[in-house]
Amino acid sequence: MKKQYIILALSLAGILSAQDKNEWVSPNENLIAENILPIPKSLNQAIKKYSENRNAGLADVHPNGKEIIAVTRFASTNQLHKIAVPLGARKQITFFDEPVNGASYEPVKGEYLIYTKDTGGNEFGQLFKLDLKTLQSQLLTDGGRSQNGGVIWKKDGSGFYFSSTKRNGGDRDIYYMDPLKPENTQMILELKGGGWGINSISDDGKKLLIGEYVSANDSYLYMYDTVTKKLEPITDRKEKGIVQGNASFSKNPDEIFYITDRNNEFSRLAVLNLKNKKTEYLTTSIPWNVENYDISEDRSTIAFVTNESGINKLYILHADSKKYEPVSQVPVGLIGGVKFSNDGRSLYFARSAADSGSDVYKMDLVSKDIERWTESEQGEMQPSDMSVPKLIEWKGFDQMKISGFYYPAAPKFTGKRPVIINIHGGPEGQSMASSIGSSNYFTNEMGVAMIYPNVRGSSGFGKTFIAADNWDLRMNSVKDIGSLLDWIAKQPELDKDRIMIMGGSYGGFMTLATAYEYANKIRCSVDIVGISDFNTFLKNTEEYRRDLRRVEYGDERIPKMATFFTKIAPLNNIDKIKKPMFIIQGTNDPRVPVTEAVQMRDKLKAQGKTVWYLEAKNEGHGFRKKENVDFQRLAVIRFMQEYLLK
Repeated sequence: MKKQYIILALSLAGILSAQDKNEWVSPNENLIAENILPIPKSLNQAIKKYSENRNAGLADVHPNGKEIIAVTRFASTNQLHKIAVPLGARKQITFFDEPVNGASYEPVKGEYLIYTKDTGGNEFGQLFKLDLKTLQSQLLTDGGRSQNGGVIWKKDGSGFYFSSTKRNGGDRDIYYMDPLKPENTQMILELKGGGWGINSISDDGKKLLIGEYVSANDSYLYMYDTVTKKLEPITDRKEKGIVQGNASFSKNPDEIFYITDRNNEFSRLAVLNLKNKKTEYLTTSIPWNVENYDISEDRSTIAFVTNESGINKLYILHADSKKYEPVSQVPVGLIGGVKFSNDGRSLYFARSAADSGSDVYKMDLVSKDIERWTESEQGEMQPSDMSVPKLIEWKGFDQMKISGFYYPAAPKFTGKRPVIINIHGGPEGQSMASSIGSSNYFTNEMGVAMIYPNVRGSSGFGKTFIAADNWDLRMNSVKDIGSLLDWIAKQPELDKDRIMIMGGSYGGFMTLATAYEYANKIRCSVDIVGISDFNTFLKNTEEYRRDLRRVEYGDERIPKMATFFTKIAPLNNIDKIKKPMFIIQGTNDPRVPVTEAVQMRDKLKAQGKTVWYLEAKNEGHGFRKKENVDFQRLAVIRFMQEYLLK
């Protein structure tokens, strides 16, 4: 009888344990979760309203000008979709566990696509050919640890040029491929360095405009003759501190269009005469960066996009007269993926705003009428649920003007509101006036305000500003966060005693550095794929990136610089970190290797600090798969509940 009671008790315990387990969200098999408090399924249900939003971006326009390939997500990851009519069905044409975020039509008949896909976020993108009739994909490149991309087609569709690191993993060379005979692919130009790429091809296919990116402040242009096999400099490699890129051939064989910040704080669209090397600046009256542009097939019209204090504006320029006008029909927001149809009559682009996701639009260049092509679902979120940013400014320690975007908590919340400071990566990135998507849960349901700062070193504010954090000036950008903390303390609606720092990549370093520099002014921090020691980071980041990052951060092979890195490394300042920390990392990250997160976690644990840890075995530099993104979001909310809101 006693034995029966024991069996019954054990059975009941098992049932109760199973019931208890069913009340909590479990990490999937690809997630390593350490020290994370249980997450109730009720929270997962509560956030559904905010977690099911999606966006659509433009990948390419069919040669007939009447169909497009869009990138959007219906399951776990972004995939390619074919759209034939405005607001028509989005026919999915790729079906992979890994995301596909871009594609290029064969330029004559458009019967197949070339796209790039990596594995597990490792960023070793491989080229594939997708037959649009059979939807069968064929691997075109080596399938190994090489980066392949930057496809530029010959006008007749007989083949394309692309860049690849397959020779040695560090240098990016130029190759030519006939995708119908990929086995005959040839390297046509061997180069030194990881910053090379193809900008444009001449109509006869005999010349290529080649760009060399050295840093956010230095880039150069070259002309490669595919017949003579000669690479000739267009710009002077001895000149420093000048951006010269995004080059395109013009109708005049002696001229090219390009973007440059020569003799100016901001990047302008310009024309360079190849014979006398004189430059004509076309957008001087716009005191902001020209970010990108597209040129029509007949090279008569240019559509260019500016970045005006975190907002994009679209302009149309007529190549013959060099005159341009703004496209006033596009509402205020962010604009990307600008691309002409082959006949030059239409312009496709993607647009988003703070109260909407990204969608694809088409503009008739004669009537200027704008037609919406996609309408991405925002889940159950309504525009009234979405926080609209305010541009804020404060003075840095040296009186430099710093700015950012402030997303207020919903008006229904009273009293001083907690704050998340979310710091962008790069460091040459820029926080724009965009939708914060699922983070509207923070502002609308948790009553937490969000601030996205653009500290010194951010792009979009001139060449002096972007270079103001280089090398041994690194900690000046951290001081800008210190000044922001002081600004928050002066705002009557914000709670200076409840601040969480959050950031990814370089923003992760900023988060870690703030955690030890301003430990007494914050409640907690969330480091996502962050750098914990520049010495170890530069040693372990992928070879094709190493020299490019040294230009920005400093060269650890120089003893003085290595000593400076040792001094500022969050890894070496663990004793100053007083508040709980959450570290999030992808196992396959080629940029900031997983070792940066592991060493930080281990040292925090060794000193008895509170540290949560989340690692995804099938991700790289940030999470891209929805099931991982969803768990990360829930874990961050749980962390906030425990350490920010209490």
